[in-house]
Amino acid sequence: MPISVKRYPLAPSRGKGARRAGKGSLYYMNNLWIYIFIMIVVTNLIRIIPPLLIRGQIRNTFLRSFLYYVPYVTLAVMTFPAITEATSSPIAGAIALALGIIAAWFGLGLFPVSVICCVVVLVIEYAIN
Repeated sequence: MPISVKRYPLAPSRGKGARRAGKGSLYYMNNLWIYIFIMIVVTNLIRIIPPLLIRGQIRNTFLRSFLYYVPYVTLAVMTFPAITEATSSPIAGAIALALGIIAAWFGLGLFPVSVICCVVVLVIEYAIN
């Protein structure tokens, strides 16, 4: 005789496991909308407040150079961990990074440097495995 299993509709999982849908799932959805609203407010405040506070041109050379390099630093901070962790071996990523820096230092463009790095990772991972 088969064992009957009582099935409950599941609400979206939070933390360990899922829980039964019921009064709690409505609470969860209300919190979700509150979180989305807070995210919208914070994102828009970050974009709106600087132009409101700084009306004229920035004349401070240090601040101008700092703001000029912010996008490059942000891109580097997001890219560097991915270089070493996207490969199956961090050693392959580190060697590709070093060779990419050397290739860029000698004036190669973005596409050739990318191709060199990809080929280096491919060859090193093939040699390791």
